[in-house]
Amino acid sequence: MKNIPLAFIGGGNMARCLISGLLINSGDADHIWVAEPDAGQRELLRGRFGVHTSADNCQIAAKGQVIILAVKPQILRLVAEELAESVQQRQPLVISIAAGVREPDLRRWLGYDAAIVRTMPNTPALVGSGATALFANAWVNDEQRQIAESIMRSVGLTVWVDSERMLDAVTALSGSGPAYFFLLMEALEKTGTRLGLAPETARLLTVQTAFGAAKMALESPENAAILRERVTSPGGTTERAISVFQDEQLDQLIARSLAASLAIMETPSLLTEQLDELVSKALDAAHHRSQELGNLLGGQP
Repeated sequence: MKNIPLAFIGGGNMARCLISGLLINSGDADHIWVAEPDAGQRELLRGRFGVHTSADNCQIAAKGQVIILAVKPQILRLVAEELAESVQQRQPLVISIAAGVREPDLRRWLGYDAAIVRTMPNTPALVGSGATALFANAWVNDEQRQIAESIMRSVGLTVWVDSERMLDAVTALSGSGPAYFFLLMEALEKTGTRLGLAPETARLLTVQTAFGAAKMALESPENAAILRERVTSPGGTTERAISVFQDEQLDQLIARSLAASLAIMETPSLLTEQLDELVSKALDAAHHRSQELGNLLGGQP
């Protein structure tokens, strides 16, 4: 990636995390240009990364062998039409990280059969632990696919999908996914506090448990169902909590939440309340079973 000129259109959070990831992975700041309308942000980008900046989108786009469109979806059409003449002349690889904007529309706005890779990263990319799905149109060659993958891999895991419509499912799963886990963590913390733990203790235990479970899943060849079975002892506290989740059909609650996200809706508050209540019931069951086992094993009536 060192010798490939990269032009970022937009210098917001995702652009900054990609630039940071690229530089950590031996990228060359002298080959990175960023178009950003905000003067304060341009100064931050120059001071932090040493990259070239300008407020002029066309000036920056003219520098790149690869153009990364890192602007909000709502203004992507305006930006693409502004860049159309420049990119038609140079025909760079165009990478879009704008959610929801389809490749045929972007190609139409650019005015020619552009080589476009659409990507769907998620917010853990901000800490180098992202999950990004990529889709390449028919005009992207093998070398350009490798370039796009290298750029997005600088901030985490990458996977390719063969159909652009699969990016909608990716958006619902991993794009919105961090918020689902935060919601579950929020419910765990809240219930832990209700059961008597200090708030900071409940938070630390929740965060470390989430991290540990994710690490176990990453390092194991087994799927989540098998891992769950392995940590669920018959007759134990975990089994009691899991039975509540299963009896209350947690899988259907999650499915409805994903469907809401896929329809570009925020998860309804009712689903949030149901999950909160379900987690509370499950932890209460595990808490009660722990007390039962203590009495049983300690010989108390």
